[in-house]
Amino acid sequence: YVLTIAFTSLVLNPDSGFLSVVPVFLKQMIIGGAAGFGLAKVSKWIINQIQLDYVGLYPVLVISLMYFTFSATDFIGGNGFLAVYICAVYLGNQDIIHKKTIVKFFDGLAWLMQIGLFLTLGLLVFPSQMVPVIGIGLLVSIFLIVVARPLSVFASLAFFHMPGRSRWYISWVGLRGAVPIVFATYPLLAHVEKSQMIFNIVFFISLTSLIIQGTSLPIVARWLHVSIPETVKVKRPAETILSDEARAEFFERHVSAGSPAIGKRIVDLNFPKSAVIAMIRRDNKFLTPSGSTVIQDKDVLMILSESKKEEDIVEKLLNEPA
Repeated sequence: YVLTIAFTSLVLNPDSGFLSVVPVFLKQMIIGGAAGFGLAKVSKWIINQIQLDYVGLYPVLVISLMYFTFSATDFIGGNGFLAVYICAVYLGNQDIIHKKTIVKFFDGLAWLMQIGLFLTLGLLVFPSQMVPVIGIGLLVSIFLIVVARPLSVFASLAFFHMPGRSRWYISWVGLRGAVPIVFATYPLLAHVEKSQMIFNIVFFISLTSLIIQGTSLPIVARWLHVSIPETVKVKRPAETILSDEARAEFFERHVSAGSPAIGKRIVDLNFPKSAVIAMIRRDNKFLTPSGSTVIQDKDVLMILSESKKEEDIVEKLLNEPA
């Protein structure tokens, strides 16, 4: 994104040198990073402190915070995309109320946005304009696949302990997605000379990579012996984190008088990430808790945990004097 904006501005203003881009780049990155982290802290506090009557409003709240993070950062001269990214990474690794609902909502929203993006980009493509750029498009594609991408991948992973065949596989994964095509629309919007040809070349390169590398990934994985056997069931990271099947230990804990947990919400207990309060028995009734549920005296907490090691930690959180 930064390179696209920088080179587009240099084309439109040829008198300005390349060094003029450096201060802008540093300003956007530094302010964007700092604003993203700071607003992430504020967003976590807002999500956990605000008390909404409907669970479905929490994803709406997070969307509002996302727009605010981008707009506020852009207003003070930072990179809004970087700020939103850092904010999302931070919140994704924190204990927030109704996190499972929020993650599922954004997973579906992400797929919807991708579908809409590809449909919109398809309206900008004219197959008849692809023919003149086939030659240069193939040359650039071959250079990317054979030279540029392997070199960049091996250089990036030089400090990581990873088998060579895994690095070759990552090199072959290639460029698949709408991001390069979206960036190619920036020169179009800026009315750069021959911007339509640039867009067609980028689209052709992405299409070539998708057809050649995208369809051959299973074959290359088998050749390099990095594929996972079909008998192994693989879950996505989000499913592994949120799945109840991954939790093996089940135990109960009574909240005694004088416990520091009394009067606190579950989200404020600093429970281990691998431990979840599945149910609360209160006054001979069973409650399904959420992050905003307040612990009361004589509650019986039914806890699911990945291992017995968490029991001692939970015991200290619930019953050690404050």
